[in-house]
Amino acid sequence: MPLSWNEIKSRSITFSKEWEGETRERAEKDTFWNEFLNIFGISRRRVATFEKAVKKLNENQGYIDLFWPGTLLVEHKSAGKDLDSAFSQALDYFPGLKEHELPRYIITSDFTQFKVYDLDKSQEHFFSLSDLTKNIHLFGFVAGYEKKTFKEEDPVNIDAAYLMGRLHDRLEEVGYKDHDLEVYLVRILFCLFAEDTNIFEKGIFQEYIELHTKEDGSDLAIHLAHIFQTLNTRKEERLTNLDEALDQFPYVNGQLFSESLKLASFDSGMRDMLLDACGLGWGKISPAIFGSMFQAAMNQEERRNLGAHYTSEKNIQKLIKPLFLDELHKEFKKAKGSTKKLKELHEKIASLKFLDPACGCGNFLIITYRELRELEIQILRELNKKGLGYLNIGDIIKVDIDQFYGIEYDEFPVRIAEVAMWLIDHQMNMKVSEEFGQYFVRLPLKKSATILHGNALKTDWKNLISNNELSFILGNPPFYGSKLQSEEQRQDLEEVFGSDVKDAKIMDYVSAWYIKAARYIQDTGITVGYVSTNSITQGEQVGVLWTELLEKYNVEIHFAHKTFKWTNQAKGKAGVYCVIIGFGQDKVKQKTLFEYQEVTGEPHSVVASNINPYLVDAQNVLIRKRTTPLTKVPPMSFGNMPLDGGNLLLSNEEKEKILEKEPALSPYIKPLISAREFLNGQNRWCIWLKDESPKVIKTSSFLLERIKAVKEFRLSSRAASTRKHAETPWLFRDKSNPESFIVIPSTTSENREYIPFGIFDKNYIANNSCHIIPNANLFLFGVLSSQMHLAWVKYVCGRLESRIRYSKNIVYNNYPFPVNATRPNQSKVEKSAQKLLDARMKFSESSLSDLYDPLIMPKSLRKAHTELNKAVDLCYRPQPFPDERRRMEFLFELYNSYIKNKKELVV
Repeated sequence: MPLSWNEIKSRSITFSKEWEGETRERAEKDTFWNEFLNIFGISRRRVATFEKAVKKLNENQGYIDLFWPGTLLVEHKSAGKDLDSAFSQALDYFPGLKEHELPRYIITSDFTQFKVYDLDKSQEHFFSLSDLTKNIHLFGFVAGYEKKTFKEEDPVNIDAAYLMGRLHDRLEEVGYKDHDLEVYLVRILFCLFAEDTNIFEKGIFQEYIELHTKEDGSDLAIHLAHIFQTLNTRKEERLTNLDEALDQFPYVNGQLFSESLKLASFDSGMRDMLLDACGLGWGKISPAIFGSMFQAAMNQEERRNLGAHYTSEKNIQKLIKPLFLDELHKEFKKAKGSTKKLKELHEKIASLKFLDPACGCGNFLIITYRELRELEIQILRELNKKGLGYLNIGDIIKVDIDQFYGIEYDEFPVRIAEVAMWLIDHQMNMKVSEEFGQYFVRLPLKKSATILHGNALKTDWKNLISNNELSFILGNPPFYGSKLQSEEQRQDLEEVFGSDVKDAKIMDYVSAWYIKAARYIQDTGITVGYVSTNSITQGEQVGVLWTELLEKYNVEIHFAHKTFKWTNQAKGKAGVYCVIIGFGQDKVKQKTLFEYQEVTGEPHSVVASNINPYLVDAQNVLIRKRTTPLTKVPPMSFGNMPLDGGNLLLSNEEKEKILEKEPALSPYIKPLISAREFLNGQNRWCIWLKDESPKVIKTSSFLLERIKAVKEFRLSSRAASTRKHAETPWLFRDKSNPESFIVIPSTTSENREYIPFGIFDKNYIANNSCHIIPNANLFLFGVLSSQMHLAWVKYVCGRLESRIRYSKNIVYNNYPFPVNATRPNQSKVEKSAQKLLDARMKFSESSLSDLYDPLIMPKSLRKAHTELNKAVDLCYRPQPFPDERRRMEFLFELYNSYIKNKKELVV
């Protein structure tokens, strides 16, 4: 077992005294380095070799004095020799080494002096033998106490996952599958990690495989079975004649090695894979990141995009800090001067219990546990300053992994999560050992996180842990949208919501976790923090979900992150537009909103008096579908659906050819306005025969041919409603053609600062990818084109991916138009709206998509919009609104007053 820092320091003093005055490189250097490694309780024979032969860049043969692959290269010289030249000589060996063999550290020495180079950090340290004890911390990497910083994009996580993935594939190919394979790989993962991080004596797993198994791999499975059995057997219960190489493995317990598995089978290639895996730096693996990668590596398709599968720690911190961590650190700062308060806080954090009901590989639980242990170390450090020395550091470590619970649908992530919690526990134990100078390890494993393999939506969470014991619920449940759910998931959703909840079928799958949590936390102080797609705070879903949460379960939102892009730093990274919502039954006076200027940017926090379901500091407003406008404005409808199989539509070329042959058809071919043509300045045409006599149709062979094709298309449909329209095959399904109308594209980019609306007359036909408002007027056009209306759209409408999806029944019909606008103020809006249209006409050769690109939007157009915004603002109140947040606060209040007073706007 690894030595404590106190023992290491004592041995370093002895070493310094014994080697004082030695100068002979050839005679004594091997003994010098054997004894140097022994300072740390490391057998040189296990980890490093002397005189490693390697080809240098100039093709000459070189010999490395001491080589520990992947970790350390030593170049030793006689006393007085130049150590900088020795460093250059060490670098000359690098071209002859394999990638995974390249060391992080180089040490040059002449017995009396040391130079230590950390190549990763580009740091260099120089000291004499007499000062070795003062600098012994520089060799933490030898003892396994090295301070580790885990980078999300660190290649070692991906390399390790790839190697395990390849081993998985080969085992599966030879017929070793399913549950046995999953447990088997997790056991190997534990062993690889254990021998690199002081759970095992350094190098014993790799050494055993190299020395005790045949190169063809034929007996490897038998030997691994012996290792696993040994790890599950107490020292005193082992056979007295057990091979010494096996007996050196510690008793682990924790049930990881208790289950009897069928014997696997290996060949030489698979043995090489395992040995290659042994050569990786498993001490650098992050349990939070690697777990998800390890899971993905088991699937060949997912492995192609391996780095995209983990949840970045940065995003996990966005949830756990406002959920509980920030408050604990505030308590710690207040407690610093008081032994009593520090001890009370220590007891408190050791009593907290956490549940992730969709835990996957345990990312949220792992990071949460690590942060609690970090805080515990800070508390113990403060207590230690007060002279409360620790005879045995293990006696006063209180935070443990049995405070953590999870539920996961798939079994393999369950096994990974269980092991990953042990791994992070051990990493934190090593940190404690480094901090307090005593070696601390929890072996045999006596406690574990409780991870249930099951369907969280069909599980009674109280059977896992009583809601009187639990402190927090956290995680990021599955994101499946209503149209992407499996039949089983739809049934889960219906079962959770119940038959009495109208429109539950439109909900995203994640919403069921909100309902389950809300029921579970009744009459408790539990706070919940979830990552969700932003769809549950927009569009129709808000009214369904939050009516239940606010009115039936009496919860309130404590904190929230507005929409941001949930992603990571890997290549091919997956990105989802998300929110984070923390809620509970407790009444919280001060709530926190985290806002983003850019969805990929950093948040800034805003104190809120109330956070409503749209994540606005305003009253709790639930906007449901309305079939008629809240105020008296012209009704909105969809444009015209052709329902024609493309036969009533024409391209530019088709139109020109037809009119060449039949110029009399010109009045019946009209410009078609769809969202794409409208925004991108493209031309498309349609045959519009509303109210035309049969005589017109009968005289055109072209029209007859097209109409016949429409009829055949409609008759061939399975839908009765479509077949009915075969009776009038010369007409669109819809026949709206008002004298004038406003066009609203149904979907538009979220990157635009404004939604481009348009005004057209009866010579244009709008199709069903647009909404239209008949009898257009400039005042209505101006209000709809303003930032005031855009703010409402962004918060209230649904989204198609991240794009804005305009809704008649949710957005327009509920929009609180300015009822009390004076005629002078309305006139200002009308004049500003006309200026806006005029500004567009100056750039008629440009599409609206180009004109409204934020990067290149013309100055005159931007100025026209700014003027319009001010004019519209003044229709609501005497002063303009400073920002979007204030606009939404005002609009929600106005909406509530309209609902109560039933006021009407007459335009």
